[in-house]
Parts: sequence; C-alpha cells; structure tokens
Amino acid sequence: MTEIDAGAIRGITPPMTTPFTEAGAIDEAAFRAETRFLLDAGVHGLAVGGSSGEGHALSTDEVCRLTEIAVEEADGKVPVIAGIIVDSTQQAIERGSAAAAAGAAALQVTPVHYLFRPDDSHMKEHFRELTEAVAAPVVIYNVVPWTYLSPELLVEIMTDVPGVVGVKQSAGDLKLLADLLATAPEGVRIMSAVDALMYPSFTLGAHGAIAAILTAAPTATVELWNAVAAGDHASALDLHGRLLALWNAMVGDNLPSAVKAALDHQGVTGGLPRRPMAAASGAQRQAIGQALRGLPH
Repeated sequence: MTEIDAGAIRGITPPMTTPFTEAGAIDEAAFRAETRFLLDAGVHGLAVGGSSGEGHALSTDEVCRLTEIAVEEADGKVPVIAGIIVDSTQQAIERGSAAAAAGAAALQVTPVHYLFRPDDSHMKEHFRELTEAVAAPVVIYNVVPWTYLSPELLVEIMTDVPGVVGVKQSAGDLKLLADLLATAPEGVRIMSAVDALMYPSFTLGAHGAIAAILTAAPTATVELWNAVAAGDHASALDLHGRLLALWNAMVGDNLPSAVKAALDHQGVTGGLPRRPMAAASGAQRQAIGQALRGLPH
C-alpha cells in the first residue's frame, strides 16, 4: 500500500453529486462544472461516488470516470476521495483498486450492509484485507444504521489496521462523534458528516467534514471552517444558524436531489437523479432557494 500523509484529508471536502441526463447517463460537462464551482469556493478536497453522488447506483467504470474527471479538474490542488459502496470484500477490492488506479488519493468505504451484518471480527478482517490489497488509504464511512460501527470498534480497526486512516462519522449523533474524537489513535482523521451541526463538530476538533451540506453551500461552509479556526465564534454561530435552515430545507429520502436543486439555484446544473430516486419537488426547491438567499455564495 502506498503511503499518504493523512493530514491531506482535512477541512471542507464536499461529497459531489453525480448529474445524470434524461437517458440515465452521467452528464460529464455538468460534473466538470460542479467540480470547478467547488474548487472556486476554496474547498480542501473532493469526494466522488459517495451517498450524495448516488454511489450505490454507480458501476465501477462510472466511479472511475468520475474520479478521473475530478482529479483532472483538481490538477493537484486538492485530494480526491472515491466512494466504495459495495457488499463484499471481493467487490471492495475490485472497485477500490480501479478507483486508486484512476487517481483517487483515498477511498471512502462503507461497511458491507446488505441484510447480513458481519460480526466485529469479520468486519475488521474485511478492512484489513481491503487495505492490504489496494494501494490507497481507507476512510471508513460509518453511516448504515443496521451495520453501524461503534466508536470502540472503529478505534480498534484504526489501531490494528494501518491502512485505515480515518472515519467519516455520520448518522446525526454528535455524542458518537465526540466519543470517537476523544478515543481515536493519534494521526488519524475524524471527519464529520453530522450535516446539521458542522459548527459544533469543528469546535469539538473534527479534522474536517465530508457532508452533503458542503456541496450545497461550499462558500458558506469554507467561511464557517475558517471562522472556527480563527476563533471567531460569533461569525461561526451566525453561519451555523443559516446553514441549519438550509439543511432543514434539504433533508429527506431524496437528499442527493435536494443537493442538486441547491446547485441549480447557484447556476450549476445539478442534473437528474438516477431512477428510481425522485427529483426535488417544487416545494423543496422553493425552500432551498429561500434558505440559500441567507447564505454567502
């Protein structure tokens, strides 16, 4: 496995959407425009093929193509993380190897999650086999409710499996994020995906975030990150309140579509979701547009 400075995984790392055409193909021109929009906002990294990117609905070839485009557009300015959402060790190795060959600096990997949950020892071995076989470091994407990994298990994996360099902690529970930050081994990266609570995540010491709200409002979340880093908590708290209003307008079962609607409002073509996900409703679009008017962009 190649070595990477885990510190490169940091700050505002938006999980990009994947714009689709009416025919269900990736709209590469729209994806390039989204990449440039996020880079122009000053983000610190890019993530492709995650939940916001409908990675569960992408083929390996599509994940690789998105990775190649993002790497090309980033041109070395920021690292690109590729999402791996699959259900076996063999699948994870196959897709992870392809994404690494396409230029991914790291992989964001969900635990296997189709119906049958491996016990803790087999879950740990899954990540060990993956990192021994793939030449890219792994960030565990802890998100699936019925295969959710406890802080204790995550710390054990990060301690015993050198290729696992961090965790993206999701599911809206700030206490679990705090527990993980308090117990994680030195040198790993704990990234928040508690979208509603970016401000407290950063003040608790999260090393950054990979969360849908960042893609919907990159300029505002970069400003929030910088405000916390500068100790300007008055400005950070003000931004938190306005970002919370946006999140409340977005959150739902078609969250990727809501993020695409936010991009549309900012002059970036979000494209369609991949069927059968529903596009953002008129009411969603109106609420998102109203919330965005209160944010810098």
